[in-house]
Amino acid sequence: MYSKRKSELSKLGLSAIKQAFWNLSVPVLVEETIFLGQGNLTDTGALACNTGEFTGRSPKDKYIVFDKNTEKSIWWGEVNNLVSINVFDKIRKRMLAYLTDRDVYIKDAYACASDKYKLNIRVITEYPWQNLFVHNLFLRPTEAELSLFEPEWTVLCVPGFKADPKTDLIRSPNFTIINFTNKTILIGGSAYTGEIKKGIFTVLNYLLPTQYKALSMHCSANIGEKGDTAIFFGLSGTGKTTLSADPGRKLIGDDEHGWDENSVFNFEGGCYAKCVNLSQEKEPQIFGAIKFGTLLENVEFYKDTQTVDYANVFKTENTRAAYPIHYIHNAVEPSIGKTPENIFFLTADAFGVLPPISKLNASQAMYHFISGYTAKVAGTEAGITEPQTTFSACFGKPFLPLHPTKYAELLGEKLKDTSIRVWLINTGWTGGSYGTGRRIQLAYTRAMITAALNGSLKNVEYREHEIFGLQMPTTCPGVPSELLNPYTSWKDKEEYKETALKLARAFSVNFEQYKNSSNAAILAGGPKITATKQVTK
Repeated sequence: MYSKRKSELSKLGLSAIKQAFWNLSVPVLVEETIFLGQGNLTDTGALACNTGEFTGRSPKDKYIVFDKNTEKSIWWGEVNNLVSINVFDKIRKRMLAYLTDRDVYIKDAYACASDKYKLNIRVITEYPWQNLFVHNLFLRPTEAELSLFEPEWTVLCVPGFKADPKTDLIRSPNFTIINFTNKTILIGGSAYTGEIKKGIFTVLNYLLPTQYKALSMHCSANIGEKGDTAIFFGLSGTGKTTLSADPGRKLIGDDEHGWDENSVFNFEGGCYAKCVNLSQEKEPQIFGAIKFGTLLENVEFYKDTQTVDYANVFKTENTRAAYPIHYIHNAVEPSIGKTPENIFFLTADAFGVLPPISKLNASQAMYHFISGYTAKVAGTEAGITEPQTTFSACFGKPFLPLHPTKYAELLGEKLKDTSIRVWLINTGWTGGSYGTGRRIQLAYTRAMITAALNGSLKNVEYREHEIFGLQMPTTCPGVPSELLNPYTSWKDKEEYKETALKLARAFSVNFEQYKNSSNAAILAGGPKITATKQVTK
């Protein structure tokens, strides 16, 4: 084993390191982190660490190597910046030189719970707690599998190494560079572990659609008592984690999944949950998962204690907890479910325009999938007094190496000639926009999702939204009927018309960037009204 590992280190260019710690156990990684002064234990046994300057991803500093294999397949532009192979090689060489006479921590893991798509990953990190993150978030090989492990992809994560933007020809000292040809990801200048997770997600967002015609998705998924699978898409603040964490259903995963001809499968073996304002009352499953082995990032303690103050956002609002999926008591392993029966697009519409629940046809599903809409409430900046639209293609634009229409077309193919139901759920406002309307109660949202899941909405009467063409149920168990139609919930009907038209125009303006690449079916799913048409009850 020693000679094999020495040979593998040599192939990786790591012959000059001080020592390589290979596949250390969780207790040893925790102990090593504390010994090096890089973390502390909380009163629940979790390991708390700070990620330093960066407490979130830096999407503008993510690059893909431009070569003959990626030249025509990658969606180059705002999301995917290009670098040459020469830049990649130069930075990699300097990263390896930086590691001379330093210790490294190596963790072998894999992505994709389905054996058909299993992707072996070798992650080399500068810090032991980064290795703990890898252990928690990815799938963990057995001892037998480790003895025969052959990595397909390698991730080199060295926060202490900073690039020189002038000589390295990149934007900042921090970077993530993905090389699809030699199957390597370089991460430098940032200790935020989410860069590792999303680097592999980006890789899978390329491989699954192009090699297997499987749809890769930024979503959560769960399974009901009868074995029915549901998937939940939604941007931050829409309730994706909260609504999929249903005690009556088993969790497949909370963030990244694939969908092939007959199954939905988790990419990961753990969860990377936001924990700002976390409490046992609001999210008991996540709260209970924060114990020994869990990695907490950038949290603060109550003064003179080891008790975490989850409401304290001194460092960042993006505090995180990384833990293995089996820390959630109702998680299903292996993390695989059947073809979904229900798909939920979650949006927190702060304009109060969209219905609390509506049913989409296949064209509308593709259109809203590409749009990836939510709205944030008005900020504190002078002059901003109304909600702000946010669109993120496929509910995960920063992680899409392919054009969004590629994923939308795959979704359309999967919906064709099936009984799969697609729902748009507004977890935001009703009766008016933010400031005048009211937030839709979580209990009502849960009741609507339950009704969709158990079939209670199959045979009820529906009404079409005149602008967006969505089908709105007129009744739903446990929900006041007047709440189901946003038009009737507003006191000022004329203001609703104007606000609805304004939102429809925002959808249309956003979609212009995808219009020329979209087929007729996708285009048919957009708003059904022009700016001059009037809205009636």
